[in-house]
Amino acid sequence: MTETTRRVNSQSDATAYRFIYFSQICRRPICIGKIRNRIGRVTDLVVRLIEPYPEAVGIYIEHGWGKPTQFIPWEKVVKIEDDAIFVNPPDDGGSKFPEFVDQPGWILIDKHLMGRTILDMDGRRIEVVNDVHLLQSHDRILVVHVDISFSGFLRRWKLDWLHLTESKLISWRYVQPLSLEDAIATDTVSLSITRKQVRELPSEDLADVLEELSGQQQEALFSALDSEKAAEALVQAEPRAQRQLISSIRREKARTILSEMSVPQLADLFSVLPHEDVVKMMELLPADKARRIKTIISERESTASSLVSSNFMAVEKEMTVGEVLKIIRSGKYEEEAISYVYVLSPEKVLTGVVDVRQILLSSDDVRISEIMISPVVTVEADDLRDDIVQLFAKYHYRMLPVVDSSDHMLGVIHYNDVMKSTGA
Repeated sequence: MTETTRRVNSQSDATAYRFIYFSQICRRPICIGKIRNRIGRVTDLVVRLIEPYPEAVGIYIEHGWGKPTQFIPWEKVVKIEDDAIFVNPPDDGGSKFPEFVDQPGWILIDKHLMGRTILDMDGRRIEVVNDVHLLQSHDRILVVHVDISFSGFLRRWKLDWLHLTESKLISWRYVQPLSLEDAIATDTVSLSITRKQVRELPSEDLADVLEELSGQQQEALFSALDSEKAAEALVQAEPRAQRQLISSIRREKARTILSEMSVPQLADLFSVLPHEDVVKMMELLPADKARRIKTIISERESTASSLVSSNFMAVEKEMTVGEVLKIIRSGKYEEEAISYVYVLSPEKVLTGVVDVRQILLSSDDVRISEIMISPVVTVEADDLRDDIVQLFAKYHYRMLPVVDSSDHMLGVIHYNDVMKSTGA
């Protein structure tokens, strides 16, 4: 095809205007002139943020495997067909377009819009951009809507043939980057429409919004919340956002927000704050409440060495199952000590572990080295209680061995001893 035929679908009035979804052209083959001259697939669509609607400026191709990207200027696009996108060759007549170089005011639809969170203008709950609705007008493509429906989600995964729901479109006029300047400077876009009626938002969604904001915008939104809603959002926010929010609020506002939170919630919050902020926040609480919080934090900050027990059974790997069973039946160890049998070297280095049930199911002549598990999930002596709780929650063991930096076994921590004060 020649340059004189490059107008996109402009052959007739019927095809001069049409709507298309980004997900429908993403991954579509790109061909120079003819279908057999394929040079790649659409990875992303590059648009320029202009009024009233962003306009496509090119196609982004990423080949992976360390190969350079390619950028096809939109003026090179000839037509968009259902099976491929046809383009004119590069100016040098070859098949390789130049690498993509970002420009001020450009965003990538997949990278910067798809999956982003937006706040509906009418105060409805936070939604997600599942697809982007494009208007193809002669040789231009404009971003005109975002689709927040489940149908858009299905379309992204090529399951739109299910036809489970209708599209739910929001005009781009109501969906603007939260800070166009920041979007241009950082090449990222956070979407928002309005901050009105935030009281109706679920607290976890409001926390997501606050995490996306920074500086004065975050402070302004948080200060506009009533104490109850602010407390709910603070509980749900990530630690980084919690620290930012606490550092920005006034003393009296902080007092009323903290009064809405339970003791466990306050302990969780204070555990991620800088020490000087904790001291200031403690001064705003009743004495009995502050004392209970300090107790919880102190318990959480206790280490494995303060929880270790010598109530466990250890054997050498060359012993047989019959020999170990004889020791168990001797009554030397309490019942709770033999959930697991730990395998130690002569130097007391932990090398393996065997569940006592595995021992009971094995033949007497089987050596422990044949049925032990290695390496072993362990706790180090200076690990904090919270870290130990997470290990118990993850692996569901009845006890965990405690070792030093050289894997010498120091003892065990029993599940009940560490979990009883957590309410688990």
